[in-house]
Amino acid sequence: MTLALKISAFSNGGEIPRKYTCSSADMSPALNWNGVTPAAHSLALIADDPDAPKGTWTHWLVWNIPAHLTSLPEGVPTREILDNGASQGTNDFNRIGYGGPCPPPGKPHHYIFKLYALDTKLALHAGASRKDLERALRGHVLAQAEWVGVYKR
Repeated sequence: MTLALKISAFSNGGEIPRKYTCSSADMSPALNWNGVTPAAHSLALIADDPDAPKGTWTHWLVWNIPAHLTSLPEGVPTREILDNGASQGTNDFNRIGYGGPCPPPGKPHHYIFKLYALDTKLALHAGASRKDLERALRGHVLAQAEWVGVYKR
């Protein structure tokens, strides 16, 4: 089985609807996935913008998503612990949860949603930084999937 991620609100490589950006509701899109290996104990998600002027900008961090789940709904609440038990980290807007695309005017930016299947549940406090999450992921990634969206103002 191959881990596969899909965001139905936009095609892979397609334009992200305004609804999911700082120019509108700034809510997270619904994510769906399949192909999680039975060896997975949890999932993690990192969404970022590698085209940001000051280097890669982190928009969303989620970990300890239960491995049996196959989706996250639209509009995930911006709180540290979700109803499904997953934890969210601090994005580069210095907020918990999802922060939508908000590039400066000009060229389109690419937003990469990366889903990881992990062989463990991470011992990481809610609200942690990307550096903390990346450190915790090391040596535990069983599979990875990506979905890319584009947005410009």
